[in-house]
Amino acid sequence: MEKERHVLVVFPHPDDEAFGVSGTIASHVNMDTPVTYACLTLGQMGRNMGNPPFANRETLPLIREQELKEAARVLGISDLRMLGFRDKTIEFEDEDKLTNLISSLITELNPSLVISFYPGYSVHPDHEATGAAVVRAVEKMPQADRPKLQLVAFSKNCVEELGQPDIINNISALSDVKLEAIKAHRSQTELMLEGLADKLKENDQQTILWLNNERFWTYKFS
Repeated sequence: MEKERHVLVVFPHPDDEAFGVSGTIASHVNMDTPVTYACLTLGQMGRNMGNPPFANRETLPLIREQELKEAARVLGISDLRMLGFRDKTIEFEDEDKLTNLISSLITELNPSLVISFYPGYSVHPDHEATGAAVVRAVEKMPQADRPKLQLVAFSKNCVEELGQPDIINNISALSDVKLEAIKAHRSQTELMLEGLADKLKENDQQTILWLNNERFWTYKFS
């Protein structure tokens, strides 16, 4: 993994960072690279309420905000931006508004690397709209000034249509940190973590590969 000037991570929901890129984030932090995480929503419409339930629709936004702050602490992120959009509405936001917001972050922070979702291959409408805004913001920059884009894809057809990942970060040395980041989002992850722990104890190779290898595609501008 290269030493970066500044890394900007842009996702729509608390916990998006934990599952797919938390080992990569922690790796950059360990190299003393500044990392900014811009999270668009507080995941107000999340379906899980804990196991057993300890949240309700009214309390969930505050709980998820605290969980997000705890995950950022675990990963060593000192610059957490909560951008105040509502969960499950990103696809309906004005495209220019979203693009300009990402552009302003890039102008302020001057990152050498931006991490987000790959539009068209990230399943959830909020993921797709966020990734598309990031791509638009970078695309309108002069080519020589553009930061690198490393994008997460996990739709069933992503490898078939995009090819194999351009980058695979082995984060096995930080897998415990990744699990702690996932665990921080306990309202959403407690039930899943029970099954994950069982698979790790059974030395399930598919689960181990998922945990230890974080995959990214670079965006192919036309």
